[in-house]
Amino acid sequence: MMKKYLSFPIVSLIIMLFLFSFHAMAQENNSGRLIKFETSQGDMLVRLYDETPLHRDNMIKLIEEGFYKNQLFHRVIKDFMIQGGDPHSVGADKGQRLGSGGPGYTVPAEFKDGLIHKKGALAAARKGDQVNPQQASNGSQFYLVQGRVFTPEEINILAQRGVAALTKETAEIYTTLGGTPHLDGAYTVFGEVVEGLEVLDLIAAQPCDAYDRPNEDVIFSISIVR
Repeated sequence: MMKKYLSFPIVSLIIMLFLFSFHAMAQENNSGRLIKFETSQGDMLVRLYDETPLHRDNMIKLIEEGFYKNQLFHRVIKDFMIQGGDPHSVGADKGQRLGSGGPGYTVPAEFKDGLIHKKGALAAARKGDQVNPQQASNGSQFYLVQGRVFTPEEINILAQRGVAALTKETAEIYTTLGGTPHLDGAYTVFGEVVEGLEVLDLIAAQPCDAYDRPNEDVIFSISIVR
């Protein structure tokens, strides 16, 4: 029985299509800038979203200027988030209240469907709606979400109250990975931890004072990976 073989042009076409598909998948998985948080509790890798270019480019600019060097996570709340980005935290005295600093400007809000406050999300801090109706972000302060896992019943209640615009996919994330769904659509999410969630948990577990500042300083610096 005569064996059938694919002709050379067909084989070449199949290989080209495979390589193109592989390249496209690689591009998709590696999209966005990658930055590194080096902290006194360990390191975290964070991917900045291309869907929020104003926040992405602003953070890259500040990193390149050395803005995020030896700062503190000055506000830490277990099962909620860890916050940093206040330049006044560099070398701050023990017990000093922090959280009012920034680079002197704000960044316009960039709310995007699908970019949610899941565990590990990087989001921008800001002033409250009463003094900031445009919900513009502080130019440098950010937080990393720890949050908690919600039950399906809790998610249904949140959806009924209109607290969060939940889809089937986002509801599944909040009932498995966890997060803070009530913040969706109110604060700009512009990145996510891709490696080092255990470090986030370690920092969130630190004992804190009455102002939510860790009793023992948690120092961090941020660098650009790519």
